[in-house]
Amino acid sequence: MRILTHTVTDRENGTSVKKLLRQHFALSSSLLKAIKWRENGITLNGIPVTVASLCHTGDLLAADVSDPPCHNPNLHPVNFPLSILWEDEDLLLINKPAGITVHCAALTQEPVTVAGAVAYYLGSDQYHGVNRLDRGTTGVMVVAKTGYIHARCMSMLHSGDFYREYRGICLGAPEPQSGQIDLPIDRENASLLKRRIDPDGLPAHTEYEVLESRNGLSLLRLIPYTGRTHQLRLHMAAIGHPLAGDWLYGTEDKGLVSRPALHSYAVHLRHPVTGEVLEVTAPMPEDMRRLME
Repeated sequence: MRILTHTVTDRENGTSVKKLLRQHFALSSSLLKAIKWRENGITLNGIPVTVASLCHTGDLLAADVSDPPCHNPNLHPVNFPLSILWEDEDLLLINKPAGITVHCAALTQEPVTVAGAVAYYLGSDQYHGVNRLDRGTTGVMVVAKTGYIHARCMSMLHSGDFYREYRGICLGAPEPQSGQIDLPIDRENASLLKRRIDPDGLPAHTEYEVLESRNGLSLLRLIPYTGRTHQLRLHMAAIGHPLAGDWLYGTEDKGLVSRPALHSYAVHLRHPVTGEVLEVTAPMPEDMRRLME
């Protein structure tokens, strides 16, 4: 159960419950409508109230923003160890390993998924992933523990309050050594997986910087300012420097690395409830470190 609370200030004396719920908790119209019908969904000093009730200085306003029970037949909890980077009552940040998907792929049943492992760990029947990583991509993933927190996080995504930084290893050395890639992305015809650069596609913006070059490879700092599927992989391939090991947009070479060399290195996030600025990083995995040695 997740209960949000606020103590009414002198300045807020006489303000309606509805106004304070929106002001302090940014409750959407749909969630506000849902919780006002819950038993003890909205209380003032522990007593159930309507959204039209007036608050007075020192009152304790509380709202139950917990998820309602919801059986998801596609979510299969599995006891799989999570590498937890940071956690509180609202958020779970994990370091995803390579080789597992976030959800079951279409028409297939995965023995382990991120969603299943998180559901087992939280004892939940729901999964609220904020960012998604490909099967082969490692690193920081943000999971919200309620639909309310998920919505708050998604409203900040790709803003100054929530952005991600990746590490990638590409073939060759891009010139210039830093820059912006603005190339629209669309689905590849007749493919459920592959994307392509297409002037009629959705806008996609990536920032890159070469951190180090050696042995015909370059270590990159990558920031996606949009969240298109395969954006970083496709953008690097489009400028002639596909990621090492990228079998879809470059050349598969399992002797070099068995997956696309991409790692979600850091997340910058302003906590949607406390306002605390989180800077959470995941160390670069061994297979990528070896490429640059």
